[in-house]
Amino acid sequence: MSVFGGMEELLQDFLMEATDLLSDVDNKLVELEKRPEDKALLNEIFRGFHTIKGGAGFLNVNPMVSLCHRTENLFDKLRNGELALNPRVMDVILDATGIVRDMFGTLGQGMMPAEADAHIIEALDNVLAGKPLDDEPVTASAPPPPQAAPVESAPPPPAPAATPAPPPPVQLAPPPAPTPAHPVPAERPSPQKAPASSGSSAGSTQENTIRIDTARLDMVLNLSGEIGLTKNRLTTLRTEILQGLNTGVTLRSLDESINQLDLLVGDLQNAVMKTRMQPVGRLFQKYPRLARDLARQLGKDVDLVLSGEETELDKTMIEDLNDPLVHLVRNAVDHGVESPEERIAAGKNPQSTIQLTAEQVGDHILITITDDGKGMSPEGLRRKAVEKGLIDQETANGLDEKQCLQLIFMPGFSTKDQISSVSGRGVGMDVVRTNIQKLNGRIDINSTQGEGTRISISLPLTLAILPVLVVRSCNQPFAVPLAMVREIITFDPNTMQEISGKPTIVVRDEILPLRALSALLGWQPTQKPHFGVLMQSAEKSFILAVDSFVGRDDVVIKPLQNIRPKGVAGATLSGDGSVVLVLDMEDLMNTGDSNQNLAKTSDFIQH
Repeated sequence: MSVFGGMEELLQDFLMEATDLLSDVDNKLVELEKRPEDKALLNEIFRGFHTIKGGAGFLNVNPMVSLCHRTENLFDKLRNGELALNPRVMDVILDATGIVRDMFGTLGQGMMPAEADAHIIEALDNVLAGKPLDDEPVTASAPPPPQAAPVESAPPPPAPAATPAPPPPVQLAPPPAPTPAHPVPAERPSPQKAPASSGSSAGSTQENTIRIDTARLDMVLNLSGEIGLTKNRLTTLRTEILQGLNTGVTLRSLDESINQLDLLVGDLQNAVMKTRMQPVGRLFQKYPRLARDLARQLGKDVDLVLSGEETELDKTMIEDLNDPLVHLVRNAVDHGVESPEERIAAGKNPQSTIQLTAEQVGDHILITITDDGKGMSPEGLRRKAVEKGLIDQETANGLDEKQCLQLIFMPGFSTKDQISSVSGRGVGMDVVRTNIQKLNGRIDINSTQGEGTRISISLPLTLAILPVLVVRSCNQPFAVPLAMVREIITFDPNTMQEISGKPTIVVRDEILPLRALSALLGWQPTQKPHFGVLMQSAEKSFILAVDSFVGRDDVVIKPLQNIRPKGVAGATLSGDGSVVLVLDMEDLMNTGDSNQNLAKTSDFIQH
């Protein structure tokens, strides 16, 4: 049973609001470090933290109240000019907010958090008392195990559209009166020290509810009403037709009603999809703190600039994007940008800039991570891949600059010679690419030595509806993601050539691999193909040979129950009611790129 008795609902409401408030406080703290004289910003931080403390007090979460009270006193001294802000003081503050976030996680399990680590309490008291701090940043250990049984309910959902008013704060006795404070000189952190909490979410499970603007729900309700009226009209027309009233007027009315229903269903579908859409700002707000902490650890000066936070994306995709974006931001700070000394020597501003942007481009969302660092050398990447045994020298010699940049997505690839707590194990970028591909997205990279690197992620607006191209092979229809389709072509099988044992054809002076869909599926071909789909995956282009085309469609993918065939993402229904398999082309290519399947492609296209 939960230690909060009948207050579980209040606890969930508090966690909904407080988690967002704390993320906002973290971001404002990073901004405050850049503008320490901004009193308005400091007041906003103070109010946010005061609201968190008040909610904790209402729920009698005394360990959190005690920690928040000390931190709030520190903010008050900064507001009154009794204390000067510097990086070491900010380290202590951010460590405190990290502990508060850990406490949220414990509360989310229905348990009372333990008292904050004694080291963080001592550090806060030393700052309040004006005592000098240790050279090392304070990295408080996680609180001891909680002391109560977990709550039976699920983890708290996200906050509703209307945020409840914060409960009144519980006043605690203030800590001992501090002596007059003096500015504490900034210290360079040790590169071996781990950064403070990066502000990850309080729980590891995904949220199962969503905040929806009531205007969007009103639109769904109105459209549902319109569909109901159209359904009544169709019922009446059906009755008339069954009674033999097959006049031209009746048939025209039937056609008009069906067209009206088609438009309304399309509008309802779009409206329902919009209820799943959330601004990516809720995701982006985690990263300024992450970048700041890592930059402090590495002795770098980094400014993370966010833009396009209002851009909306499917909620499920936002949750699944977190890990890839965390890695890309960390990569930009660790690998991408130089130290202040290196930047000065290169004639650059000592402070580096990393830009994280989001924008809607057509029916896709484009997310970019751009840094103004040292960039990457295609030749250096080629050499490193050979050294690590990921590719042979012959393959390396055949790569152009674009393909060399794609080498960073290979499993086991790393440009670091030594493994650190931050990077060097070569298990990052390939996972990033895999996760993006699972979202039916694409990731691309451009880099210029001495100027920086730009990584672009293109994603569909939603995973619920997938635009596809329906093709036929072996007398069966299959759907391929339209996001991968560059062009539909016809070709003469006699123009196929084998290069290194692999079938290829030339399209506008570009030599492209040729893959027959029937061979990838392992099926016996029924005819020689004359049609191809020019496909573009994350790192390569190829021609998918098919028998014929059905057309473009927007489908709802349904998973196959209890089975997951290789190369199949799911199934959908065509307009005539038949089942169409939706192909996972990346999985299919990885499965089908064997010598046996390549031979099948070559044999049946030639003969």
